[in-house]
Amino acid sequence: MRLTIERSALLKALNHVQSVVERRNTIPILSNVLVAAQGDSLKLTATDLDIEISESAPAEVERAGQTTAPANYLYDFVRKLPEGTPIKLDVSGDDPRLFISAGKSRLHLPILPAGDFPSMPSDGFETKFEIEPTELGRLIDKTRFAISTEETRYYLNGIFFHTVAEGSAAKLRAVATDGHRLALADTTAPKGATGMPGVIVPRKTINELKRLLDDAADMVEIAVSTQKIRFALGDAVLTSKLIDGSFPEYARVIPKANAKRLKIDNKTFSEAVDRVATVSAERSRSVRLALDKDKVTLTVNNPDAGVATEDLAADYRDDAMEIGFNARYLLDVAQQIEGAEALFELADSGSPTLVRDEADDQALYVLMPLRV
Repeated sequence: MRLTIERSALLKALNHVQSVVERRNTIPILSNVLVAAQGDSLKLTATDLDIEISESAPAEVERAGQTTAPANYLYDFVRKLPEGTPIKLDVSGDDPRLFISAGKSRLHLPILPAGDFPSMPSDGFETKFEIEPTELGRLIDKTRFAISTEETRYYLNGIFFHTVAEGSAAKLRAVATDGHRLALADTTAPKGATGMPGVIVPRKTINELKRLLDDAADMVEIAVSTQKIRFALGDAVLTSKLIDGSFPEYARVIPKANAKRLKIDNKTFSEAVDRVATVSAERSRSVRLALDKDKVTLTVNNPDAGVATEDLAADYRDDAMEIGFNARYLLDVAQQIEGAEALFELADSGSPTLVRDEADDQALYVLMPLRV
């Protein structure tokens, strides 16, 4: 294999694929990236056996072929080369190494046989559709903060994608919850998505997909089966196993009849929560909201650190009440609010609270209260 490739093209592809590679691997081949040259392009592939990412980049291929080389060393070396440098990759039969040359820089990397590199089957996808990258990114951004990190409840360690019918319209919905909060976002179901199986896409896959979406310009092609999901974004393809579990019936925890309404400036509210949370206990991060006519008082009482309070003007005209929340959860939701104001729909101090964004009626958030 012998080829020449522009540094920026190689770096972009390496940046996308190498992030899948685990730094510590008991299987040596999984520390490597598959380098395949054919025609007028170089294709790079990396996998951790659960996720596979491949990306092609234009190259001047003098001799076709393929090999595998350590992903992290290759990426770090290319990243540190001067911008605009042409890079030559060469593997010859009498040298069991990948030779990389760029200007006056040289690097030899050990290789492993390409035939030993595991590949993820690309068949069996029953549902296929396309979606705008900005819309898919929106579904992810609105929900991924609520993904659980508790490994024992593995079925909550991802985003649940499925389609729902609302009247005569079909929606593609993303939901995430960790049992303490829930985030939901809808978009109009793309053609071909209706009836897709409900799938739980793992947290790591979501993070890798978001990295690819940040550079995507064209439509994203999505293919879904009961066990795998594939995202094709231009020259990049991400294939992932799905979480094998049942997502809980989340609709049961979404309040339907919370009668008390609090409308408050979102920026002012989030800044105040952040200030009073300065003295909150690290474990609970609890903040108490005392609601009264056109006013909210935030209080954090930590016997070891002190007491912080702040009064805020608000639109509230119901009976006075107090309710507690995790400050971090309040701030996470506030970051998703696009409009100037956040709307809280409350019942009492022990019931879930619904938070809406008046600028985005396709998203909602549920927060479980704390005892304070």
